[in-house]
Amino acid sequence: MTDRDAWVPTCEADLKSHLEGMIDSIFGPVQKRWIEAYFPFTDPSYELEIFFNDEWLEVLGCGIIQQPILDKCDMSTKHGWAFGLGLERLAMVLFDIPDIRLFWSEDKRFLKQFKDGQITKFQPYSKYPPCYKDIAFWLPEGWEENNFAELVRNVAGDIVESVSLIDKFDNPKKGKTSHCYRINYRAMDRSLTNEEVDALQEQIRQQSTSTLSVELR
Repeated sequence: MTDRDAWVPTCEADLKSHLEGMIDSIFGPVQKRWIEAYFPFTDPSYELEIFFNDEWLEVLGCGIIQQPILDKCDMSTKHGWAFGLGLERLAMVLFDIPDIRLFWSEDKRFLKQFKDGQITKFQPYSKYPPCYKDIAFWLPEGWEENNFAELVRNVAGDIVESVSLIDKFDNPKKGKTSHCYRINYRAMDRSLTNEEVDALQEQIRQQSTSTLSVELR
């Protein structure tokens, strides 16, 4: 047994205890589960999910800091853990805010709904209609859903309000899994045309195959 093998379980228990306590202080007592994950600077690494509003929600990523990183910081005798979480995403969950773009809005219809120290559910006010487009494909090996969401944002930018998994299909004969995602396009300041949304959707389809190696259905 190495020195690292001896202290990692203690450090891991400390990590989970503190982060679970933090989440309980934000959401109240909720059901939780730890998922093994990969992050480049921690090992082992985990994602913490909570059961909130009748669905499992990923709230943070974390792990035990790799020893070579500590060694390069002249902290060879130290051990520790690290975590990261998206404050905007947590706020979206707590306040029922559907669109992250609203956090940069100066619209008084948005700002006046919230007060310091109070959790108030957001009341939608957008007058522009959404435009929904679906895309379905067979998943490649090592599929990461976050990579697809990032691709969609890179192509369509702020015109995308949300990306949701709406269907999942396993084909035992092919040994493949298919996902169908619904992309919600909606501009904050105007109505979108079918032509511009169709053009964006086609770019997403093309880049999904070339960049993520998916097989379109």
